[in-house]
Amino acid sequence: MTDAAEEFELIEPEEGAGESFGDEWEEIDVSDDEADRIARKRDREFLQFRERIKDADQFKVEDSVFDEATLGALYKLVQDGHIDAFGGPLSTGKEANVYLAAGAEGEVAVKVYRINASDFRTMRDYLDGDPRFEGIGSDKKKVVVAWTKKEFANLNRARAAGVRVPEPIAVQRNVLVMEFLGRDGERAHRLNEVDVENPRTAYEVVREYMRRLYDAGLVHGDLSEYNLVVHEGELTVLDLGQAVTVHHPNYREFLERDCENVASFFARQGLDVTPDDLLSFVASEDDDDGDDPED
Repeated sequence: MTDAAEEFELIEPEEGAGESFGDEWEEIDVSDDEADRIARKRDREFLQFRERIKDADQFKVEDSVFDEATLGALYKLVQDGHIDAFGGPLSTGKEANVYLAAGAEGEVAVKVYRINASDFRTMRDYLDGDPRFEGIGSDKKKVVVAWTKKEFANLNRARAAGVRVPEPIAVQRNVLVMEFLGRDGERAHRLNEVDVENPRTAYEVVREYMRRLYDAGLVHGDLSEYNLVVHEGELTVLDLGQAVTVHHPNYREFLERDCENVASFFARQGLDVTPDDLLSFVASEDDDDGDDPED
């Protein structure tokens, strides 16, 4: 396994980031957008783009991902200058595939959520109760579009709170363009894929990120060593699509599960840490940093 850096540095939150929850009550629009209109119009340029993408080797097995409107979203992102050329897949999953692409200022990651996601009901568990997503109904397209826009909003909110996450660049329907974390086309290593030289420092950074998210009104909801990566010597949090606000009815359950996952990983690294201690640190209502873990 790859060695991780011995020290990780925190970044400063944006000024005033903790004064309000930001987008807490802003309803997100899941109505048809330009991508849907492009797919319906099917003009010559779009048809040529569709055939070029569908004939590319890296997309030949992705018919279930690239429906007409998804191709319309990609086409619009190309038109807007966010994507110049597509590379190969970086990861595949039940809900989304992530592809490498060339952007205006270098490599970017393009995350494409499946409209017919196999974990559709799980998505609803996270969306139902989030005040930003009331009234979207059970339409699969609307749910997945809401999920994609939710991740874009959560990434912006996390960055403002001083949490290292991929920079969100653009969102169109069920497609999210964001900063690529990696080098020479290879993705950054997950925390479970590296030898952590100083687990205590890593733990302190992760728990601080969790607290900053919580102070910004967010709970990750699926945090573990599998969506924490080491990029350019720093820890970065991935996959904020399922992150919920603290007004979600199940936010505490999700937070406790995050604490269980994180504490269990670092306990396996030799630290004397417990989920309860981590929960007390993250959700404390005062400035007490709690007891430091011991090696």
